[in-house]
Amino acid sequence: MSLVAKRPLWRDYLALTKPRVVALMVFTVVVGMVLATPGWVPWQVLAAGTLGIALMSGSAAAVNHLVDRHVDAVMARTRARPLPRGTLGAPQVLCFASALGAAGFALLLAFTNPLCAWLTLASLLGYAVVYSMFLKHATPQNIVIGGAAGAAPPLLGWVAVTGRLDAGALLLFLIILIWTPPHFWALAIHRRDDYARACIPMLPVTHGVPFTARRVFAYSIVLWVVSLLPFVIGMSGWVYLLAAAGLGARFAWQARALCRDPLPLAMPTFRASISYLFMLFAMLLVDHWLVTPPAL
Repeated sequence: MSLVAKRPLWRDYLALTKPRVVALMVFTVVVGMVLATPGWVPWQVLAAGTLGIALMSGSAAAVNHLVDRHVDAVMARTRARPLPRGTLGAPQVLCFASALGAAGFALLLAFTNPLCAWLTLASLLGYAVVYSMFLKHATPQNIVIGGAAGAAPPLLGWVAVTGRLDAGALLLFLIILIWTPPHFWALAIHRRDDYARACIPMLPVTHGVPFTARRVFAYSIVLWVVSLLPFVIGMSGWVYLLAAAGLGARFAWQARALCRDPLPLAMPTFRASISYLFMLFAMLLVDHWLVTPPAL
């Protein structure tokens, strides 16, 4: 019996949702919810809101698998995905993505508010359709423009609680928007040959690795500055400010090292970007609860 046949089918469906990516997104959703209120987040909103956004994020990821199935087949990083391997077909993936999206949208409408539901749907379409079908293949700035969809989760969490767009929600969105290019370009440097083979105009393919590394460093400096703005607008206190300053300096140092030796340091920089974002949002949470602990 082949290795493909031995793999449980549920694992292929789970892989379609990009669970590691969605897990980080859901964490930022929860942080957005907590920062939106000085008290406890209503449990219905917390549970149904995070689940609904997670389901719709998984739906967008599944559609991305469907759209990219021919490209994935020629890239070493993605050729083991369910569609290129043939363990799932396009109709199955489309039905799965539709079911996830519909369930998530219904949960958000029922337990949060219409603005959160429709913004989440717009984010899904932005990633699954606008980015995956058009921007990804149209311009080396694809991730800069298309990153707006991936930057939405903390904003969606905030809106799920408040029902409106506030400065704090937009600032959380901005942090991830600026974080996305250096995060993804580090991976693109490591996988530049794959993208070239698939004829995808990622920045290392069109402008070269040294140019891309310099852009990663430039964005890391901008990100460092932007990450301090929650303190500037009074959303966070000194605990967060000190943590953000240190985390930003560390990531900028990693990005500067990438400029000197990009190929060996591409994946370490990629992994550093993930830990940076997780720690930054964790410190937003810690600072919030230290300054305004929820009443029992």
